[in-house]
Parts: sequence; structure tokens; C-alpha cells
Amino acid sequence: MIRMAQYGTKHGHAAGKLKAMLDNPEVEVVGLYEPDAERRQQVADDGLYRQVRFLDSEEELLGDSSIVAVASEGRNDESLDQTERIVQAGKHVWYDKPAGDDWAQWQRVVAEARAADLQVQMGFMLRYHSGFSQIAEWARSGFLGNVYSVRAHMSTNITVAGREVIAAGHHGGIFYDLAGHMLDQVVWILGRPEKVTAFLRNDTGIVPAFQDNTLGVFEYERAMAWVDIAAMEPQPMARRFEVYGERGSAILLEPFEPGHTIRLCLTEAADGYAQGEQMVPFEGISRQGLYELELASLIRVLKGEHGPDRSLDHELLVQETLLRGTGLIAD
Repeated sequence: MIRMAQYGTKHGHAAGKLKAMLDNPEVEVVGLYEPDAERRQQVADDGLYRQVRFLDSEEELLGDSSIVAVASEGRNDESLDQTERIVQAGKHVWYDKPAGDDWAQWQRVVAEARAADLQVQMGFMLRYHSGFSQIAEWARSGFLGNVYSVRAHMSTNITVAGREVIAAGHHGGIFYDLAGHMLDQVVWILGRPEKVTAFLRNDTGIVPAFQDNTLGVFEYERAMAWVDIAAMEPQPMARRFEVYGERGSAILLEPFEPGHTIRLCLTEAADGYAQGEQMVPFEGISRQGLYELELASLIRVLKGEHGPDRSLDHELLVQETLLRGTGLIAD
């Protein structure tokens, strides 16, 4: 049994991550610390949060040597500081995205984790989506030939209040908030981009300081990637992921959550697939199911059953690429 706890409740994934821990038979949830007393009062009577003991202080969480790992679920402008304190306390971290705005601090946190042999696993749940995993395998193995283009569309529709919260704490608006999911896939396939150009616009005027219509262009020696994110797409959203290679293309048809089909097109028959266009089915999965797969992977790492699905170097690269896109790191 692995003893875990949660720090914070303000991240959009916080309740889902807590549920994943509570439902996992290999995890004992010791408790939850929410530093904001008003927020604690707001959620304390929620059906999910009633199932967990609220800790009274950060020391009660970080000072408990029996707690092996912590889910870092503070709001994005809180979580990097909280994650650093978790690492300094000698605990592994299941850290929800993105990894803050302070690039130097994030590098320091990763260095501290590496020196202490601690795992920091970012909460990019689409790593565990079978459609994304299949396309990445095809792309990385050379099955599609030289990959020259990746296009990712992951827009959403968020409230005025949500826009104000992001605008108050971060530059980059909806791109800062969501693009990391797609960049996690892009750099896993293509590596570090040579050049990043971003278009961060406010086109609704609803919250002028919030960039609500955004595009990042990532250039490589022999490829380009486009990631577009908007905050006002009508629901249901048409989220889509496309990879184009010289021998084939693979398109995860919208919406990719939960997803059921990849359009695969090949110049020649290979590996049991026909030449030309075909629809490749896969088993879709809910968002909560992806959280459960994230946690299961982390548990296997902590038990020494396999290595991390993504290295700390990869976690650094995703965040560096995101911050190059928001302009916080000069390109």
C-alpha cells in the first residue's frame, strides 16, 4: 500500500485526481491540505471531499515521513511553489500541468528531484490515451516516414470568471492553460523545436487581458507543428490531432476525448495495414479513466516495476516549449 496525500484543490483536475487515488486499491489517501481556509470551507461538504481527512497544516502533510507521494493540485499560480516544497520534503509528486511561469524555478525543482531520486510526473493525461499512444508509436518508429507536419486543435469554452483567473496569474491566456497537452505530444514525436512563433490574440473582448484565440507554430529542420487553442469554441468541441509523414498520415478524428477512430492513410501496405485510407478503431476512454491510468503508471514506478513513461528531461522540454510559446522564454 502506497500512502499518498493531496496538496490543494483549486486545479481543474483536482477532484478527478483525488477520486483516482481514493478508488485505487494500492493507495491509502492519508489526507488533503488546502491552504486557503475559504476554499476549504467551500469544498469540505462536497461528496468527494467528505471522503478524505483535511489536514490542518502544511507541516502535517510534508512532515509525515510515511507519505510517499503527493498529488500537487493547487491553482496554476500556486502549484510550482507547492511542488518545490513537496520535493524538498523528499516526496514524489504527481504534478498537474502546467509547471508554472518561472522557468528557472522549474529547472531547480527538477534538479532537486533528480538529485534526491524522486519522481515528478506531470499530469498530461493524454499520454495514456490509446489513440495518441498509437499515433506516437507510428511516428517515432518511422512507420509514417519522415514526419513533416503535426497539427493539433484543442479549443474549449470557458467562463468569464475562468478567463479572469488565468489572466490575473499568467501571460498566454488559454494557450498557457491548455497547449501543454498538445506540446507533450509534439515534442515526444519531434523533439525540441528550433524556432517558436506564437500568435496570442484577444478576439472576443470579454476579458481583454486574456488571450482567447491563440496559435503556436513550432519549426524543426524538416518539419513544422501547429497548435491552436481558443477559449470560445461552441460545444461540443471538435478536438483533433493530425500527424503527416512522407509515407503516411494518421489523424485522431474529433473529438479525441474519449475518441474511437484514427484515419490512417499509407502510400504502401505495411504491418497489416492496407495501402490508402482506412479507419483504425481503438477503445475510447473517459477523462477519469485517463487519470486512473496516470496514477497506475506512477505507482508502478514507485514500486520499481518499470521506469518512468517520460523522463525528467522530457518534462523540462515540454515546459520550456510552452514558455517559449507564451513569450516568457526568449526564442
